[in-house]
Amino acid sequence: MTVVHIRRAVLLAVLVLAAAVAGLVAGRAVPPAEVWEVLRGGGDPTARHVVVNLRLPRTLVALVAGASLGLAGTVLQSALRNPLAGPEVTGVTPGAVLGAVAATGLGLAGWESPAAVVTAACLGGFAGAGLLWLLAGREKGDPAQTAVHGVLVSAVLSGLTAMVLLVAPGELGSVVQWLVGSTEGRVWEHWHLLWPWAVLWSAAAGVLAAPLTLLRCGDDQAAAAGLDTGRARAAALVCAVALTAGAVSAVGALGFVGLLVPHLAFALFGADLRAALPGAALLGAVVVGGADAAAQWLSRVAARALEMERLSIPVGALTTCVGAALLLIVARRRREE
Repeated sequence: MTVVHIRRAVLLAVLVLAAAVAGLVAGRAVPPAEVWEVLRGGGDPTARHVVVNLRLPRTLVALVAGASLGLAGTVLQSALRNPLAGPEVTGVTPGAVLGAVAATGLGLAGWESPAAVVTAACLGGFAGAGLLWLLAGREKGDPAQTAVHGVLVSAVLSGLTAMVLLVAPGELGSVVQWLVGSTEGRVWEHWHLLWPWAVLWSAAAGVLAAPLTLLRCGDDQAAAAGLDTGRARAAALVCAVALTAGAVSAVGALGFVGLLVPHLAFALFGADLRAALPGAALLGAVVVGGADAAAQWLSRVAARALEMERLSIPVGALTTCVGAALLLIVARRRREE
């Protein structure tokens, strides 16, 4: 890392902390002063329960899920040399959602058995990525064609998810959060399941930083440098799917995070994955953590305006709306270039 990269990483770390604080104080039940009192070891039992058992795990899950999606997207785009290869449009996220929803609908998984959800999401993610790999065939090297096939695969998997919901409508309430993406109701059980998984596969992504940097230069150059491109790409895809599946099993399908965060990471940290990967993790945490705080704040404002006792805007709705706008900006800039 250069001095500039270190300064940017420090700034992003500060923003992660700011997003965490914003997430802790954004709820309506306990005002910021009482949150601070609880964090200092005081506060009444109700405030302590809300902050310690509800807000803190929710904030941590949002940050780590965002970091995982940022890493997954960066690994995926580097391995495929495709700037459009986010988990959302390569069948990975829709496959993970389908796996989680199908397992829940069949009674094989659920919030009471989160490990089974992760397993089902992983299997679904691998199935989605494998389907794209088979469908793209010899056109895998064409970013535009791969993106088109990815959208097709994602649409098919989303359709299958809808069919599962029709078959098992009684499970709709518990699985809709995977479709939209939500941090509502995340507790310590989700955190204890997510963080070891994220640490394990983040470390794997770090190990792959040098091979991924070579892959971004092209297969011929990477092979000339002594890299087994097939094995390196396969390992990277496994890592990307695992990171995505872990995040999806915890918070559902957060739109555009894995697609757009890598673009920001490469813009801030350059093409060297040894700097871009940590940057993508920090950016993903800032994006999802900040979006979660904003969603809580908007929920309070909307509930007051509509005179409702309670309203919860899912964080996935926010990332999808903002992500779509940013994607248009990125697409226009690339067309102008």
